[in-house]
Amino acid sequence: MSINIAILGVGLIGGSLALSFKDKPDHVVTGYVPNSKLAATCLERGVVDHATTSLEEAVKDADYIFLCVPVGVIESILVTLRNLPLKQGCVITDVGSTKASIARCARELEFTDVHFIGGHPMAGSERSGVEAASTLLFENAFYVLTPEKNVNKDAYDGLASLLRYTKAHIIQMDPLEHDRVVGAISHLPHIVAVTLVNQVRQYNEGNELHALLAAGGFRDITRIASSDPVMWRDILLNNRDVLLKLLDELKLGADQFIAQLQQLDGEAIMQAFAEAGEFRSRMPERRKGAIHALYDIYMDVPDHPGIIGKIATELGNHEINLSNLQIIESREDVPGVLRLSFRQQQDADRASVLLKANGHAVYV
Repeated sequence: MSINIAILGVGLIGGSLALSFKDKPDHVVTGYVPNSKLAATCLERGVVDHATTSLEEAVKDADYIFLCVPVGVIESILVTLRNLPLKQGCVITDVGSTKASIARCARELEFTDVHFIGGHPMAGSERSGVEAASTLLFENAFYVLTPEKNVNKDAYDGLASLLRYTKAHIIQMDPLEHDRVVGAISHLPHIVAVTLVNQVRQYNEGNELHALLAAGGFRDITRIASSDPVMWRDILLNNRDVLLKLLDELKLGADQFIAQLQQLDGEAIMQAFAEAGEFRSRMPERRKGAIHALYDIYMDVPDHPGIIGKIATELGNHEINLSNLQIIESREDVPGVLRLSFRQQQDADRASVLLKANGHAVYV
């Protein structure tokens, strides 16, 4: 007897889930997409077994329904599903990065013989769309499930068992606890990055040296400020109460630095950096987290025609997956500095060894 899986929204996350489940024994994956062109793309790429633009058709026989749509529309999809004939015992889950408001919506809808279990795969990519989907996206990432206290045990165990095909680490959290933790380690940092970049943007209007000199480290530490505006509008508004409290506490931290600077309290400043450094050193380096990591190496490159292509070819010939590259500096009197970005630490390590062996100057 087959297990029917409906993926509503076949983009990066939905497509990667579909690829993780597809071609497993007795698994049939159906993708729901907004138009026939995307349906054809999903089928051509072998991401799903079936693709449809009809929501009712996608879910009518589904044992599992994954809501892989933006956070801002998950609740409206739940309302629509409540009015459709779903298979008895069907499990509905989502992939949103906020959980409490979605769990409350599902609870208030009072599904009959259908189970809702919130989910959040803590993995991502700088790319988007079904073209970026990969079975490796969730590998070694945390996949959080946020069931209600009275969840049906068989339904939860079945979903957790299915998700093991993603090779993610499944952990269980209360929805509100999830929003507090992810708010602190992901949502708040995005607000800080956007605020900082916009502050410098305003300074740059009077002095363009701000943008010129921000090209290095400043650009790196504020990378997440370039995240999708619509998606982050929905996330922040959905986690509004948590973030208001976090922002109040952040203001207290900023006030402490203001007082320390006013009082020339160097000892307190040193202690703040020391405590932050010690805590940061205990964080896992190579595990995927709420903010997806990029692993960078740097190298000097001479101003020779074709040198960038040669380096990329060297990596490709050794099946080292390059995520991105950027020339940071290139003038006639200064060798170019090339930044190579990778999604996996092991790819960055292999690239460093290979390029050094081929006579390149490489820096981490």
